[in-house]
Amino acid sequence: MFYEPMLLETRAEAFDSAAHIYEPKIDGHRLQLHLSGGQVRLFTRHKNDCTRQYPELWNVPTEAEELVLDGEVASVDPETGIFDFERVMERFQLKKADRIHGAAERRPVNFVVFDILQLNGQDLRGLPLMDRKRILADVLRPNEYFTLISFVDGRGRDLFEAISARKWEGIVGKVKGSSYVGRRSPDWLKIIRWEYHDVFIAGYRKSELGWLVYVQEEGRLRPAGIVELGVTIAAARAFYGVSKQLVVGEKGDFVYLEPKIQARVKTRNWTKAGMLRQPAFVEFIL
Repeated sequence: MFYEPMLLETRAEAFDSAAHIYEPKIDGHRLQLHLSGGQVRLFTRHKNDCTRQYPELWNVPTEAEELVLDGEVASVDPETGIFDFERVMERFQLKKADRIHGAAERRPVNFVVFDILQLNGQDLRGLPLMDRKRILADVLRPNEYFTLISFVDGRGRDLFEAISARKWEGIVGKVKGSSYVGRRSPDWLKIIRWEYHDVFIAGYRKSELGWLVYVQEEGRLRPAGIVELGVTIAAARAFYGVSKQLVVGEKGDFVYLEPKIQARVKTRNWTKAGMLRQPAFVEFIL
């Protein structure tokens, strides 16, 4: 039985609270693991079966006969020590069995477990979070493929400062007494470590919102992605009012501009191809 995942609300800044524990936010994709009758099935948060993608997770280090675990499947870049979202997506998108098994040997993923929802037929979701944590620690024996997430008690600002120094994605704050609900809840909060960059807008999509942005590098402008997030109605109105005077051409769905409009964006990090990952508009630079 698939359980609807508990989702996080967003908070802008880290905070301290005696009512919360704080965990690193792992930059991978959500994974729900089901063990029953000696068989493992793996699901994404949208209930897509991805069992075949991760053969290294088929042997769960536990003596339990039946359980459901919630966590994040992740991959760490050995050179930087940073969670690498692109490496996980490369694994997730493989189709052929031989390539999947080869990748599992060369670049195994790690399942970072942060919750247990069911154990030997008993639904644990109604228990307080810290009780579920204790059960999880008793049930799962971490190995090279399975990790229990670490957490700190009450000190959200300290943890956020530590993960920022490592350039990890952010932190998650969870109410100690929270039960597990299959919806978005203020009992679980995410605080993202954003990076801010100044860009030049050099075009836009006609069909839907999307601003082509460039960054300055070694005295030249180069493409850095498309901004689709964070644009308010007022910002869009101001942009399109000015952009009419800067059009230099069109091709297909895109209108190209002289790169004279400058803006600040926030992004989670850079992709390996040098693109801004999920950039969001913050403000114009005047």
